[in-house]
Amino acid sequence: MAAGVLRSAHGRPGGSAAVRPRGPAAIRIPVESMAALGEAVERACGEVDPAFRRVNLEILGNADVFLHAHVWPRYGWEPPDLVHRPVWLYPVERWRDEETALGPQHDALRASIAHHLNVR
Repeated sequence: MAAGVLRSAHGRPGGSAAVRPRGPAAIRIPVESMAALGEAVERACGEVDPAFRRVNLEILGNADVFLHAHVWPRYGWEPPDLVHRPVWLYPVERWRDEETALGPQHDALRASIAHHLNVR
């Protein structure tokens, strides 16, 4: 199984968990796990940014040969033309911008998400 945190187009952590089949059996992660992660992200982001609005959850498998999930926090300070739309519509330049790349500045938020996952 591979899992990791993706670069966010708007400068806040977004997550992705991937499940890759190995051999005849696939690794299965219950949908409840994604819901728990979404709740933890919601709590952690709400604690650090008053403009936090919601979490978008996506389970995809259309471009990759494995089912994977994304957890995207959304904020009121996002551009008006994008705040109500999928994060995939952010310009490609934003996805590659080093200024919005995930890094050590997000360690406290990652720790808070982990904490909220562990208190369930």
